[in-house]
Amino acid sequence: MKRWKCLCAYDGTDFAGWQSQPTGDAVQDHLEAALAAVFKSPVRIHGSGRTDAGVHALGQVFHFDASWNHGRGKLLSALGSHLPSSIQLKSACPVSAAFHARYSARAKRYHYRLYLGRADPFETDYVLSIPFPLDVDAMERAGQCLIGKFDFSAFGAVGRGSCPRENPIKEFMAYRIRKRGKRIRMTFEASGFLYKMARSLTGALLRVGQGKLSPEDFEQILLSGMRTADVVTAPPRGLFLEKVYYQPGILPLTHISQKMRRER
Repeated sequence: MKRWKCLCAYDGTDFAGWQSQPTGDAVQDHLEAALAAVFKSPVRIHGSGRTDAGVHALGQVFHFDASWNHGRGKLLSALGSHLPSSIQLKSACPVSAAFHARYSARAKRYHYRLYLGRADPFETDYVLSIPFPLDVDAMERAGQCLIGKFDFSAFGAVGRGSCPRENPIKEFMAYRIRKRGKRIRMTFEASGFLYKMARSLTGALLRVGQGKLSPEDFEQILLSGMRTADVVTAPPRGLFLEKVYYQPGILPLTHISQKMRRER
């Protein structure tokens, strides 16, 4: 029996999120069905965390325990033949039994994609179309206050999928916003994320971009620890789980954020 660490990507448009559902239409359900078909018995997987319905992943990580003696390539090929095209296994490797996809994670990186104007029909499931101009510089200034260790309760959400016992104190390593033509990408990197936290940060930063909140207002919301009507949850379709980190040390975007803060 070996523990296998797997990396996968998926288009979340037509799935009921990551976590297994009674209807069997979650990403986890499809992966477990593929594993059951290959191993001829039920196999439970454990993911690095949940993504909501409509949220996408470029680098979701999960693990499972099973005996397999035919090499990694054949395992990927066998599992891939039982998966829909919207789920892709990118790698699989044996790891120590001490590894846990969720509890061994050190940090995660998400990004949110925006489009200024009306996105074409081939992009609408993967970006949020913004019908008004945005002050990207103000959004940049506002987001820099996130760097550090804070209580992020103001950007958490209570409801189905939330974990009432989760510690709201997270260390935020990096934030950046980049505009190329009509496309804007916001990137968030932290030790962990509360339920709908990345989407709530996006929604509040969009209000800054519209001029409905100042960067100082945004910072006060963070420090208050209280969610208000100014914290709007952005739709899921623009959000991507980009990477899960398992090794300790300085994360790539941390250098960028620190440099930007020094230059300000």
